[in-house]
Amino acid sequence: MQPFIVSFIIEQKDELRARWEEELNAIRHESYLERISETLYENTNAEFMSLVFETVELSQEEAKNHLSPHTDRLIQSGWPLVYFTKGLQAFRRVMLNALAEKEKDVKRMLEVFNDIETWIDGMINQLVHDYTGSWEDIFEMQKLSLLELSAPLIPVFEGVTVMPLIGTIDTQRAKLIMENLLDGVIKHRSQVVLIDITGVPVVDTMVAHHIIQASEAVRLVGAKCILVGIRPEIAQTIVNLGIDLGKFPTRSTLRKGIETALEFTNKKMVNL
Repeated sequence: MQPFIVSFIIEQKDELRARWEEELNAIRHESYLERISETLYENTNAEFMSLVFETVELSQEEAKNHLSPHTDRLIQSGWPLVYFTKGLQAFRRVMLNALAEKEKDVKRMLEVFNDIETWIDGMINQLVHDYTGSWEDIFEMQKLSLLELSAPLIPVFEGVTVMPLIGTIDTQRAKLIMENLLDGVIKHRSQVVLIDITGVPVVDTMVAHHIIQASEAVRLVGAKCILVGIRPEIAQTIVNLGIDLGKFPTRSTLRKGIETALEFTNKKMVNL
């Protein structure tokens, strides 16, 4: 920024801060801030204002580096992005009004406006960038967690495990299913694995291909694979698509699949 703007901000810091605080208090009761306590709000306001004033004499790049560590902490504590963007917009209004009271030259005021816009917009852009990056990281972590939970391998009897599948199976999830199957077969010393597709809404050529690959991989590590949960509509789709599932047993229900698995392991269910 131009030196005279920097000098003005430093000299009028207390006055500008008081005006800005009034503006911030005006947004205190907006719905997205309801869960934040009065003490926390006041403390964060004070920290936020101090942080912005500290960037006055810094270059745009230095200001970004100065803001990021603080914004990361505020993001983690759950502060909404809209609070900071509205707060910076309020500060811009305060700055321009204060400078307009002092500077009457229209040409110079245009220069002032451009400098203030660049400074404030730079901080807003950095905040948006930091928040977006944080949201993307959280989304990816949640996505990975959901993927891990979406392909569990459950031991039900000695030598018999079940993998219930629910929802759409895409290439990424199919890879995870394969990895979990192979790891689980070795870990649980499985002789038979039942893949339950009761909760899979659509079985098309790609889904069938992934299931066949998984069953072949299980066979290669010394276990048998049974496909269960073949509903009538799924069976009809498989036939219409000409998908060959003849290489491994299929059963209509999990119960029938478990009975078959027990036969393969020389066991049987007995009613007491």
